[in-house]
Amino acid sequence: MIRTLLYVLGGIFLGGIIHIAVVLLIPDFANRDAWTSMGRFGPDGAFHILPMSEPGTEPLPYLDPRLAHAACRFSLDDGPIRIKAAMPDEFWSLAVFDRRGSNVYSLNDRTAERTDIDLVLATSLQLTKLRENPVEALDQSIVIEIPATRGFVLIRAFVTDSADTNRVNTALKAAQCSAPLETAPAPPQPAQP
Repeated sequence: MIRTLLYVLGGIFLGGIIHIAVVLLIPDFANRDAWTSMGRFGPDGAFHILPMSEPGTEPLPYLDPRLAHAACRFSLDDGPIRIKAAMPDEFWSLAVFDRRGSNVYSLNDRTAERTDIDLVLATSLQLTKLRENPVEALDQSIVIEIPATRGFVLIRAFVTDSADTNRVNTALKAAQCSAPLETAPAPPQPAQP
């Protein structure tokens, strides 16, 4: 009797451990993560305007219907990327997400204290290289170290009324998701005798 009870308790304990391990490992093995899902809006390296959010037809969950949204998938495999946009004077926000859809950085017009967006995303190794060889053109940029090489950026901009939609969409369409990092010219080398 005691032996049977020990087998049952051991089976329940082992089953619980297996269940917890499977639940924790599912995100690592899922083939439809947030980054993959964002691919349906267009190619990487460019912002794409998302359809206006209406009940039952939201392009992404939890989007505010009073905001216009633009999304861009990025990869840092080839180096850091620069995000630039001239935003309207009304409220805007930007969020950087990793591949799984976890927010790794966010910014809005009030915390940036300016209307334009000038952001550089880099891995820790890329950021170290940027510090070793600083780029003067990035002096006014906000440089962010992110813990992932792939992710997406979501820009949200407030639309005051339906007449304002075109102006906000124009600003979102003009946003750059992979603006080149202008490198400073190399210092002249002294002439060899």
